[in-house]
Amino acid sequence: MAPKNNAKGGDKKGKGKDASEGDKGKGGGKGLKPATSINVRHILCEKFSKKEEALEKLRNGAKFDDVAREYSEDKARQGGSLGWKVRGSLNADFEKAAYELEPSTTANPKYVEVKTGFGYHIIMVEGRK
Repeated sequence: MAPKNNAKGGDKKGKGKDASEGDKGKGGGKGLKPATSINVRHILCEKFSKKEEALEKLRNGAKFDDVAREYSEDKARQGGSLGWKVRGSLNADFEKAAYELEPSTTANPKYVEVKTGFGYHIIMVEGRK
C-alpha cells in the first residue's frame, strides 16, 4: 500500500509544480498586471495587402487613429476605437492578443497583428483596469 500512496503523492506534486512554473513564466514574460477590461482600438482590413499598407504607415510614424480612419473597415470614424471591453466580450483570438499588449498612445502606438474570421486586425490598447 505504501507505493500506491507515494505514486499518488508524486503525481500531485508533479502537476502542482508544472502549473505554478507555467504561471510564473507567463506572468514574468508579460510584465503586465492582470486586467479585467481594456480600452482598445483596432484597424480591420479584409485584405492582407491593405493591412500591410496600414502597417507601413504606422511604421513611418503615422498616428494610429489617423491610419484607422483611412484604412479600417470597422469603426473608422472613431479612429478604430472599440472603447472599454471586458474579458469574454471579444473574439477569442483578438482578445488574447489585446490583453497581452502594454497600453500606449495613438501618437506612439504599441500594436500587434492578429487574423480572425473578420479579417486582419492591427490592435492597440490605450488603457487597462
